Amino acid sequence: MDLSIKHTSPSGGWGVAVICLFLLFTSCSSHRKLVHTNRPNYPSAEPPVADNFAEKNNERIREQAEKPSGGYITYTALQYIDRFKTIAIQEMNQYGIPASITLAQGLFESGNGNGDLARYANNHFGIKCTTDWKGEGYYKDDDQHNDCFRVYKNPESSFRDHSEFLQRKRYAHLFELDKNDYIGWAQGLKDAGYATNPNYPKLITNIIQKYNLDAYDRPEGEIQKIRREDRVLSQINNNIGKAAKDSIATANAPLPANKVYTVVAGDTLYNISRRFGVTIDQLKALNNMTDNNIKLGQKLVVAP
Repeated sequence: MDLSIKHTSPSGGWGVAVICLFLLFTSCSSHRKLVHTNRPNYPSAEPPVADNFAEKNNERIREQAEKPSGGYITYTALQYIDRFKTIAIQEMNQYGIPASITLAQGLFESGNGNGDLARYANNHFGIKCTTDWKGEGYYKDDDQHNDCFRVYKNPESSFRDHSEFLQRKRYAHLFELDKNDYIGWAQGLKDAGYATNPNYPKLITNIIQKYNLDAYDRPEGEIQKIRREDRVLSQINNNIGKAAKDSIATANAPLPANKVYTVVAGDTLYNISRRFGVTIDQLKALNNMTDNNIKLGQKLVVAP
């Protein structure tokens, strides 16, 4: 299939105009609704939370993000590329995902880095909270009201998590492609179910071609390719079976016999709420808590 920017639809110039308008809108504040139809189906295991909790939580996350810099610098598409191209190249060299694909997806999903998730949560790919996520969450309407999205300490962590997300069995065949085959990757992501929009490959390749992002893709020799495939596919094989932990069906752990859970190292109120299928507000109410602080050995009632 010819996915180049020269492709025209049966309606002629109108097809190109529609695509251009679509790309324009993805970089503005209304981006969320567009992402909703194209974002991969990242499974979420976060029970619904109350609006007042989500609002207070998000306000705290925003304050934390703004304190170090005193404010957020708005990116243009070119500034975004310049800022994150090195990270995308590092991920390509480590995992084999074309840097052009990573950059194009970042531009598309984050609205050139200016969407709320990128600004406040350092989340450039819309990855949601799952049962194995131990970090903080940022709440935003998506598939459900107050969906939980991962909060990262820095953008680099978001790019790495995106690479590791693709290390799933259904994407394994993509890592057998050359790491400068962005057209194959764009189409392969769609075929593997990464996005529901049938135009997703064209949207991504158009961004790549518009900004010449394939200039950051680097071919590899046959020996390098074999070594990289062996390394990444071995990692994917090791991950097989772990993805089930991400599903909401396994989020609700068996309740202790006495409905009381003892806090262990690494626990947070957030993780405990997901483990037992209750909201944080419910946990706090059950235990007469006024904040989210817990301590090692603390006994928590986890069910009414």
